Order: sequence, then structure tokens, then C-alpha cells
Amino acid sequence: MTVAAEQPSGRALHEWFSRGLAAAPEGVALRIGDRSWTYAQMHETALAWAGTLRAAAPDRLGAVGILAAQTPECYIGILAALYAGAAAVPLSPAFPPERTAMMTTAAAVDAFVADGRSAEPLSRTGLAGPRPVLLPDPDAAGPAANTVRTQPSRALTRPSPAQLGDVAYILFTSGSTGRPKGVPITHGNVDHFLSYNQRRYGFTPDDVCSQTFAATFDLAMFDMFMAWGAGATLEFTPVHAFIALPEFIERTKMTVWFSVPSAISVARRRGALRPGAMPSLRWSLFCGEALMRQDAEDWQRAADRSVVENLYGPTELTIACSSYRWQPGHSPAQCRSGVVPIGATYPSLRYVLIGQHDEPDPVEGELCVTGPQMFSGYLDPGDDTNRFVSHEGHRWYRTGDRVRRGEADGAGGVLHYLGRIDHQVKIRGYRVELAEIEHAARSLPGVQDVVAVAVRYMDILELALFYSGAQLDPADMIVALAQRLPDYMVPRWAWRVDELPLNVNKKVDRRALADMAATQVTH
Repeated sequence: MTVAAEQPSGRALHEWFSRGLAAAPEGVALRIGDRSWTYAQMHETALAWAGTLRAAAPDRLGAVGILAAQTPECYIGILAALYAGAAAVPLSPAFPPERTAMMTTAAAVDAFVADGRSAEPLSRTGLAGPRPVLLPDPDAAGPAANTVRTQPSRALTRPSPAQLGDVAYILFTSGSTGRPKGVPITHGNVDHFLSYNQRRYGFTPDDVCSQTFAATFDLAMFDMFMAWGAGATLEFTPVHAFIALPEFIERTKMTVWFSVPSAISVARRRGALRPGAMPSLRWSLFCGEALMRQDAEDWQRAADRSVVENLYGPTELTIACSSYRWQPGHSPAQCRSGVVPIGATYPSLRYVLIGQHDEPDPVEGELCVTGPQMFSGYLDPGDDTNRFVSHEGHRWYRTGDRVRRGEADGAGGVLHYLGRIDHQVKIRGYRVELAEIEHAARSLPGVQDVVAVAVRYMDILELALFYSGAQLDPADMIVALAQRLPDYMVPRWAWRVDELPLNVNKKVDRRALADMAATQVTH
């Protein structure tokens, strides 16, 4: 399917919600368990909260921190921040207070919206300081210092206007120094993304869309505003839904699924990927990490009436910047090392592959992208160092991902993901791609998921492997891998885990596994 380069709608982010409000005012905008809110209810509530925020911080309201789990305060709080003319800054109650404090300071948060479980800890740890904390739930625990309650008399009559160059939301990504990096995304950045993808997927008020991502993960913005922009229902999808995923999808009449690929492995272990098990789905979208061929095939069989797509893109390029549509009769042959391609970049974006010495390479290199979805730079300008490259008079964002351009006669410009540049390690002087080891291990009978890590042992960098699946003899595994890989790529250790650990964004937590490996080899 080819979708022409979008003409951006010119909408601010909250005006995409207004689009859904106009299409389905009494339709369900948000459902969490057995509770639901219509578009009209969310709109009126967000106006009330926005008015209270504006009144509580009359001198300045540039950014609002939303410290809430996946509760009504989270979703309506993001909308209220936008209605108030501020940037939304999603924060997680699960994060350490020190990390949240760094984010709050970096984003210059002027006020908070908090749910009942978060307001008191926010005050107790001193994160709020003099900033007002909107605690919308009258039955919530408290009161904590600086809390304010919604005042109907202060409700806005309409959302505050925003310019496309204004910041819509600020998210934080991991920093190599241990300090999170703030990524400001403008209304214009996200308008380009939504304009293109609303046409690509054609969501309607009849759709029910999953919501699997934490609000601190940029893919949650896809969940919210792709659904709301179409007047569709956003269905919060809790972790326990995976115990009986087909039943959950059937009960909620879900039509759009969006998650990280790791969710496929979870569903498989629960026996959810039976052929034809999820007939209501018409779109199955995956993003956030490499999508494996076997996972795509298994999901496609289970959701046989849906179109499966692999999306790719870092936060800095606004949610996603490329996509690949799975075709059962054609796509398996396009998978390199068992990894589904990331496809072609969106028509409004341009890319270049940068090889050694920061010179363009026509075939393989670091993917660098420019265009209207690219952010202008981190909150701390010091974080911009080495994250951009100049080429042909333009500034390009360096994704840190190695890709290969597909052969002209078969892939038609399709890009193949090869792995993170920072997942390339040197073993005995050889450059080793951890993804290649993982692919070899995944082909062993009984192995389900695999992660390879580098670990220092007696001042030498060695390789180790974590896997899930059948209990295998580590020595047999290593012998089998030695028949598939050069000796310098063969792991020295292999350990079985029931499940690979996931981080807060439900991606495989490689750092935690590297720490586990370091502990194992020193005992």
C-alpha cells in the first residue's frame, strides 16, 4: 500500500481530540475495566481541570507533570495540560523519586496532576516544592501540601490555542551518563505523524484500540491520539489481559492491537496464538524493538483477518518514522537473520545511511533521518553532542541503529534493521553483532526468546546468553552454537530464565540481564 506524503492538518495535538469529539460526542473515548468516559465527558472534565491549573499557577504554566499510573488522571490529565496551553510531561509513580525530580527540573514543570496514590508521596519527597498539585479525585488520600481541587467555576470555556511550533509534550529517554534526556515534541511534529497515519490506517468511531504502553513511552501517544483523532475507543489493556488475550479481545470487541513485539512471546506462552483466535482484529501493529519473523507469522495466524505491520522510530523522530506491511507469501524471504524489515520511511521524511568517518554509504550504515517529525534538540543542549550529522545542508538525527538497504530487485527500497550500534561489541579484536548470536541461538530446538550480553570476566570481555524455553544443557547449547558461529562469537555461558525481564516500557531489559551476568560470573 502506498500513501502519499501528507499535507499536515495544522491541528494542535488537543485538536485531534476535538476531531474525535465532533465525530462521536457520545461515543466512548476511554475505557478502563468496567468504567468508561464519553468524548463529551472527557472534554468537559479536561476543561475543568485545565481551568483549575491555570488559576493555581497564574504567573506561569509552561509545563504540567502528570504523575499517575494508567488511571483517569493520567489520560484526562494529559488532555487537560494541553487544554491549558501547557506541555504535558508524563511521569511514572514507579520511577525512583530522584529520577522524577531530575525530569521535573529539566522540563521546568510548573504544576502537577496526580492520582490519589501519587499526590502524597509527591509532597512527602519534596518533588512538588511550591508547585500546585491538582488532585482531581475527591475521595483520594490526602490532602497533601499544595494540593488543589477542581473548581467548576474555574473551568475553561474552550481549550487554549497553541501554535504548531509550541511544545506539546516532553518525554525522557535513557542517557548514557545515567541522567535522563528530555525530548520536547512540538504540535507540528506530531501533527505530521497523525496526519499521515490517520490516512494510512483509516481508524473510525467503530474501532476499539488497545492501550498497552505506559504514558512515559512515546508509543502511548499513538494509542491515545490515533484513537481519539478518529472518535474511536481507547481500551486500557492491563498486564493480566495476557492470561486470556483472545477472550479479552473478544469481550472488548477490539479491532486495533498495538504493542511491543515482546508481547507476542507472552501471548504464545499463554497459549493465545491459536489459529484464528483473534478474529475481530483488523490491524496488528508492533513497534519498540525488533520484530522476529516467527513472531510475525504466529501472530498473523492467530489474527488472520488483520493486517500486521512493523513500525520503527525513536522518540526523537515522533513516535515512528517507517513501517513495513507483512505479507505472508512474500515477507518471510525478506527477513534477514530472522528479523522483519522496518520498511520504508514516511514520504515526508528523508534518510541517509552514514558509514565510517561519517560519510554516506549507499548500502549499510547508521540510519539518519530528517524531516518535519524530527525534534529540534534535547532540553539540555549538551545532549545534542554526536546526536546529529550535517549532510547536504541539512541536519539529520542519528538514530544509533544500523540498517541495510534492500536489494533493488527484491526489496524495493525496504530497510533492514541490523541492530543497535551500541549492541556491537569487540571480542578478541573482532566486531560482534549481538543480534547475530541471538538469531543463531533462537534456531536451536526448544529455545523461545534469547538475549546475548557482553560481560567482563577476569579483565576480558566475554559473551553470555540468557534464554527462555525448554531446559537445555548449557554445554550442549554452546557446542551447537559453535557449529553455527565463529569461535569468537560463541558465548562462554548460557543461562535459562522463565521469562526475560522487561523494563517499564515492556522492552527486554538488557541492562538488567547484563547485571545478572556480571553477578553470575563473579560467584
